[in-house]
Amino acid sequence: MTKQEKVDYVINKLNELYPTIPVPLNHKDPYTLLIAVLLSAQSTDVRVNQITPLLFEKADNPYDMVKLTVEEIREIIKPVGLSPMKSKGIHGLSKILIEKHDGKVPKTYKELEELPAVGHKTAAVVLSQAFGIPAFPVDTHIHRLMYRWGFTNGKNVVQTEKDAKRLFPKELWNDLHLQIIWYGREYSPARGWDLNKDIITRTIGRKSVLKAHPQYLAN
Repeated sequence: MTKQEKVDYVINKLNELYPTIPVPLNHKDPYTLLIAVLLSAQSTDVRVNQITPLLFEKADNPYDMVKLTVEEIREIIKPVGLSPMKSKGIHGLSKILIEKHDGKVPKTYKELEELPAVGHKTAAVVLSQAFGIPAFPVDTHIHRLMYRWGFTNGKNVVQTEKDAKRLFPKELWNDLHLQIIWYGREYSPARGWDLNKDIITRTIGRKSVLKAHPQYLAN
């Protein structure tokens, strides 16, 4: 298969597996999504979805959030980890949203990345999932699969994002990044990886990755 044929195969197979695409983090608007994504750093979506209702019950907008102290926020979000940094970030960005953006979440990378505790990936998720602006946030699943599929060299997430944007049509980015995440979780995880279940990697995967898998010889 040519590189383009492999890309088309991935797109078609993911559309077949995920015709409707659930959004991993529960939220109701751009602000609650921003907070949920920030909380998800080095945590799981399941855990974040357990904690955000408790936080949003007290404050689901920047005006109510700044009424809480950093310590109060930290107490609520402790189970997701990195709570000292995240609580400061949530309080700080809420203050900036009120002072600079009329309490609204901005719609550009530059403005989002100027907010405390908001990095490039968080900004990309907010742009794509809250505003429908084409973006390709790269998490660990996407980074792993893009390498397994031979679409990137796996050196870093910056390169992986560039390669994903170059290979996949822009109008598909927002759906594809979610489809790849779900596929990575269900069929091609980092640990306990069953090659027999992983139809995409089995079909188009990087040869060195396939040969290193104990199930490869059995196929």
